[in-house]
Amino acid sequence: MGDPLGIGPEVVLRSLLDARLRKAARYVIHGWSPALLRAAQTLEIEPFWWRVPEGEAVEHASDAHDVLLVDPPEGTSPPDALLDHPPAPTKQGGALSFACVERAIADCMRPEGDPRRADALVTAPINKAAWALAGKGKYPGHTELLATRAHAKRFRMVFASDALRVALCTAHVPLMELRNVLTIGRVHETIDLAHDFCLELGVVSPRIAVCGLNPHAGEDGLLGDEDQRIITPAIHAAHQQGINAMGPFPADTIFREARLDEPSRRYDIVVAMYHDQGLIPVKLLAFDNAVNCTQGLPFVRTSPDHGTAYDIARSYTANASSTTRAIGLAVRLSKQRLVSRCTPPSWAASASRARRRS
Repeated sequence: MGDPLGIGPEVVLRSLLDARLRKAARYVIHGWSPALLRAAQTLEIEPFWWRVPEGEAVEHASDAHDVLLVDPPEGTSPPDALLDHPPAPTKQGGALSFACVERAIADCMRPEGDPRRADALVTAPINKAAWALAGKGKYPGHTELLATRAHAKRFRMVFASDALRVALCTAHVPLMELRNVLTIGRVHETIDLAHDFCLELGVVSPRIAVCGLNPHAGEDGLLGDEDQRIITPAIHAAHQQGINAMGPFPADTIFREARLDEPSRRYDIVVAMYHDQGLIPVKLLAFDNAVNCTQGLPFVRTSPDHGTAYDIARSYTANASSTTRAIGLAVRLSKQRLVSRCTPPSWAASASRARRRS
């Protein structure tokens, strides 16, 4: 559900009103009844979910209802008065949103055959300051928490939209720390994960453009040697594994050649070196429909590409397009993974495994 004082409750409800989505899967909302009920009342939406407290026979209820709301365990809910607090980071809101994510991750990590196992996780926006107020500041965001709980060694933020696909080598890292984080291995892993993401989307032979770090991709070393010393060897390593990656390219021009709405595009995804390098073009071209995915987890995770939007949270005018697309992509990727588990491996999957072995 995300932060209870943000737009999470609203965009979740708006998205699940979509009849096509409701038919595509069964949904469990880890949330908080007062926040959802207030949003529903204001939006004049008849509650369409079945509420059960955490700890009861959730699996039986989920078999009978297409949308289930799992409330916090008894005695752990914040007071209803929290909803009267001005939209802003709060300790109680941070604790609640963190607990909801933890329970959702636990469902995704359940073994095959467990009736409460979830195939995918869609996260509504949280606020990092609220998590810090709640004592959870060691996690800069969802991605880092998910990787820790899932014991993922290789994971990256990848963004999908109608206009662009972008994978990030680094995410929540200060610019001044990039020199301590960016390595040949990290860039190569990102290229590899971007390649696998495209395969999951049905791109048969992904073409990957890799951004340089410095202006003009270093200008042959005149503007920094990281492009030649770190990024170029990573691209060469990808070539040796059969991945069609090119670069490093100047980041101020390469995104034009990867626009998905251009029939003549040369690339299917761009690998960016840091957060803003990749997300400025995504949010410029596709603010309302971009989806954030965490590639490298043992389950599907998607998220809308926006924050809690406290400034409009009480106006109930939020655009739910990104959340709707995040849910739709989660369903699509989950079904694709199910098909992959139940059918003989394709050449693409075999090639991916061969890369892992090498």
